[in-house]
Amino acid sequence: MAQLGLTERELHAWRTSFRMVELLRTRIEQQLQASSGLSNADYTVLALLAEAPDRRMRAYELGRVAGWEKSRMHHQLTRMERRGLVVRERCGSRGIDAVLTAEGLAALRKAVPGHAEEVRRLFIDRLTPEELERFADIAAKILDNLQAAQPPAIT
Repeated sequence: MAQLGLTERELHAWRTSFRMVELLRTRIEQQLQASSGLSNADYTVLALLAEAPDRRMRAYELGRVAGWEKSRMHHQLTRMERRGLVVRERCGSRGIDAVLTAEGLAALRKAVPGHAEEVRRLFIDRLTPEELERFADIAAKILDNLQAAQPPAIT
């Protein structure tokens, strides 16, 4: 009998995908914590700032790129600032930039090799190059739909 208004096939695809994402997130989080003391959220912010010009980004833009609510980004930056990984600096009359510190960059550089190895072990190496490309195409299709349907951020 179908549940949630889904066929058995649809339900299987949904549940398998959901479990995969949750377990993959958990395993990546465990590896980051064990090897570097960073959370996945820490790593996300550090990586985005490391790729930004001058290793800085407006806080609202950082939240938009990460796909996070304003309050989540605020609390994350507060935690990271206490640990010396980032600083917040005024930009103009109303803006705030999140800036990667030397300590934050060092933490990211320490975390990258183990993180990449774990992503490769758990995800990349499980798929052929063709499967990986198809997977990325499918994920992008779903992501595009989610982003298009997302309500505008409250600033």
